[in-house]
Amino acid sequence: MTEKEYDFQINRSEEEWKEILDEETYRITRQCGTEPPFSGKYNDHKEDGIYVCAACGSDLFDSQTKYDSGSGWPSFTDAVDENRVATREDRSLGRVRTEILCATCGAHLGHVFPDGPPPTGMRFCINSAALDFKARQER
Repeated sequence: MTEKEYDFQINRSEEEWKEILDEETYRITRQCGTEPPFSGKYNDHKEDGIYVCAACGSDLFDSQTKYDSGSGWPSFTDAVDENRVATREDRSLGRVRTEILCATCGAHLGHVFPDGPPPTGMRFCINSAALDFKARQER
């Protein structure tokens, strides 16, 4: 993944996002917040399906790539498609990390780290509040 400028398909004002999203989802997806480790509804979630963006509904992660990283946040080895996520450098904690955004609406999802298991070696560490889940049989 390389960082680049994105022209998000969904562009709403902050007031529009506040009307659409609940307070916690807004804080995380629009203000780059995070939830405490081991507190999110999808950390231990094991159903078969697709995790979608809580802000716009775009497919992001398949449950078949989810694994228990021990980090306290839902972790995935890859996105459903590399074009579904965008990245940018994050220096907010005094160190360099790679932030993950929804490529459709620009929602902050979490971060990606190069310490995951095979086959990708990546750990997409995602806030539960940035996700919704759609069971495979419902799709």
